[in-house]
This record gives sequence, C-alpha cells and structure tokens, in this order.
Amino acid sequence: MTSARRPAGRSAAVDATESRSARKSRTRQALLDETLILVGDRSFASLSLREVAKAAGIVPTAFYRHFASMEDLGVTLVEDSMRVLRKMLRDGRRDLAARDAVPTVHSSLAILVRQVRENEGQFRFLVREQHGGVTEIRRAISTELRLFVKELAIDLSRLPEMDRWRAEDLELAADLIVNVMLQAVAELLDARRRDSDEDSELIGRTQRKLVLVILGMNAWRAT
Repeated sequence: MTSARRPAGRSAAVDATESRSARKSRTRQALLDETLILVGDRSFASLSLREVAKAAGIVPTAFYRHFASMEDLGVTLVEDSMRVLRKMLRDGRRDLAARDAVPTVHSSLAILVRQVRENEGQFRFLVREQHGGVTEIRRAISTELRLFVKELAIDLSRLPEMDRWRAEDLELAADLIVNVMLQAVAELLDARRRDSDEDSELIGRTQRKLVLVILGMNAWRAT
C-alpha cells in the first residue's frame, strides 16, 4: 500500500510562503517596537522614516512593505497601545458601574498602576500624543477615548438610580471618570514617580477624586 504524500515542490512552496510571512511579521513588529523606544523621550512628529527603518534594521524603501506612511505607523501604534488601555479602563468600568463601586475603586487603581508599570512605552506614547503634533494620531486617540466614554455611559444607564438620566448627562459623568483615570496614568509616568510610597499617594488621591465623582453622580438631578 502506498501512502498519499504531498508533492515535495508544494510543501517547499508552502514553507517558503510561511517563512516569508513570518519574516514580514517580525519586521513589522520590529518597526513598531523600535518606534516606541524612539518616542520614549521625544514626540512622534520628530521621527523620520529613515530613522525608524534604520532602528528596525531595514532600508528605508522596505518600510513601505509594512506601512503606507509614518502616519499609518503611528495610527497602528495607537491601535496596539489602546488594546492595553482598553482592558484597563474596561476593568475599571466594571467596578465603577457596580452598585458597591466605592469599595472597589482602590483595587481598580492598583490594577492601573501595575498595567502602567508593565506597559510604560505604550502608555507614554498615548499620553504624549493625545495632544501631539500629528493630526492622524490625535484623531485616532480621540476616537478611541470617545468610544470608551460612550461604553461607560451605557453601563451607567443600566443602574436603577440613573436609568432616567439624559444621554448627555451620562456621557458627562463617564467623561469625568475616564479623565480622572487618564490623569492618574500621566502622573504615574512622571519621571519622578518611581517608588511605592509615591504610587500609594497617587492611588489615594485618585481614589478620592473618583469617590467624589461617584457621590456627585448619586446626588445629581438632571435639569
């Protein structure tokens, strides 16, 4: 009995394709990783395509096999970095939308500190470029944050005491929560904040801010 075998030529072609695909993926990721390193202490707008390509170990013309432009690279960085921020904010949203939100704020902020410390490059990029000089990147970050606010507003609308709130009031409350969290991220990234005592102080201050927001929400009467 003879066993069916894949033609050798076809197998080699598949392996070559997979190898090319893997190499392309690695190079693309290298461009993203090196860009994050380069913007560690400077703005994205100050980077050149040639500089990024050199850092990733490719010639400048090869850059276009992976990204249409530097702006395209920047928006991709936003999308990748936002995945980390999205998870963090959504974890916080679940706590803040709960009826017993106040006791759980501290644990949510502890998660925030850990995520920022583990992903400083991504968070630093987002905080700096939120008001940076590249329009496409600013717009991408703003769009993502608006989605977060709308999602949180929907969560808040499901609470019995807030189910009659107007949509615009719910979004205002959600926007306050998201901005308090983002301010905490920015402060954590401050170069001076490198010890646990300062982190604890920041957590305590941010917790009080969020509790004040929550208490104000409970007392709010839409006009």
